[in-house]
Amino acid sequence: MTGKIKTYWQNFIGGEWVDGATGERIAVENPATGERIAEVARAVPADVDRAVAAARRVFESRVLWEMRPSERGQIMFEVARQLTAMTEEIALLECLDNGKTLANGRNEVALTARYLTYYGGMADKLEGRQIPLGKDYLDYTVHAPFGVSAQIVPFNGPLPVGARSICCAFVTGNTVVLKSPEDSPLSLFKFAEACERAGVPKGAINIICGYGDDAGAALAAHRDVDHIVFTGSVETGKSVLRAAAERVVPCVMELGGKSAAVVHADADLDRTAKAIARGIFFHSGQICSAASRLLVHRSIHDDLVARLVVEAEGRKLAPGVEGHDMPPLISAKQLDRVEALCKVGQSEGARVATGGSRLPGSSGHFMRPTILTGVRPDMRVAREEFFGPVLVVIPFDTPEEAVAIANGTDYGLAAGVFTRDLTLAHWTADRLVAGQIYVNEWWAGGVETPFGGTKRSGYGREKGQEALLGYVQTKNVGIRL
Repeated sequence: MTGKIKTYWQNFIGGEWVDGATGERIAVENPATGERIAEVARAVPADVDRAVAAARRVFESRVLWEMRPSERGQIMFEVARQLTAMTEEIALLECLDNGKTLANGRNEVALTARYLTYYGGMADKLEGRQIPLGKDYLDYTVHAPFGVSAQIVPFNGPLPVGARSICCAFVTGNTVVLKSPEDSPLSLFKFAEACERAGVPKGAINIICGYGDDAGAALAAHRDVDHIVFTGSVETGKSVLRAAAERVVPCVMELGGKSAAVVHADADLDRTAKAIARGIFFHSGQICSAASRLLVHRSIHDDLVARLVVEAEGRKLAPGVEGHDMPPLISAKQLDRVEALCKVGQSEGARVATGGSRLPGSSGHFMRPTILTGVRPDMRVAREEFFGPVLVVIPFDTPEEAVAIANGTDYGLAAGVFTRDLTLAHWTADRLVAGQIYVNEWWAGGVETPFGGTKRSGYGREKGQEALLGYVQTKNVGIRL
């Protein structure tokens, strides 16, 4: 299977494919087998300088800003067409460097194309306004681009997460330098190919791959970067914010979560079990908005846990090219961390209903789907993000107690409510502190619905019309007639 893909990938800077300044390479491995499948040119600070300079030249040329917005949108439509034509190749890459199934890889290409067409269609609909100041004045506002947008995206969904940031920046007239994740960079290089084929102005979109503490840090701190988009851990996010604060650079930050699913006593248990299982076990829990905390009314606790155990134990762990329900974790380091946290939970008094350890005898980074019961809200496993397929279960007795537990962490990205009572659903949703609330279905919503965090989960919004406002600044023009 590895013979079907390129074994060496260069960075995309200024519309050209180039090696890194030092000639070093980053090895990319298949998390399902542990084998090396490719190498990418390692970008270092000198390459960041080159990419930012290319983006700066295009921005200052005003070539994007002087296009009709609909023209920028049409370019994104063409990128979507080019990308869609590569669906099978990209799906395979997502299997091999990210552990996804072929079906999930295909879905990610379709989702990426949807972002491109959605924001391409919004390009000519972001309008200013005229402000009445009396007969002697004309006053109006313009949504102006920031300039060079630096974007750092995570390993778990590099293609759709990267594309939605790129296209929001591009259709509003910004240029982009994006650092792909070193663990799973390949699909974003295919995105760069699509940009090349679609006729994106050279240097408007640059994609590089380097390590976070090197290329990523240099990009966040670069003097010619005007705007930063970051998705990742809280600790890395704080480093990015410190660099941004030195130059007063605006940011869009999505920093993970410990999202709670509140299940009231009247919930449909079969439907709820399937929704929660998908919410925590899809992509092995390597999703920032995963349903990682289950808050369940004590009267239905045992019934729901039993259904979830069946859901967990029915999932197959195998390489994505073979078809499976549970992909591997991205790295041996992440597998070790998730397994160690499960042991911490047990030392604190949690009980393992199923799972709790890695898949024995596998050379890949597979973690068995895990359910921990007997969890108290003050335990580490109830407060720390695993970023793995581990569900912690906490019982409650009243709606007020459930809300207090749900809001009792430093995170506030997503939350869910499961109940047949619409009034109770509204009551709970109104009190949950999170950027997005799902009712009776985890991940209810789509490209059109705004997504982002509160508290330590970050700020700013991706997806939906609101996302575009994070890529522009309002300029007011007042004219004395």
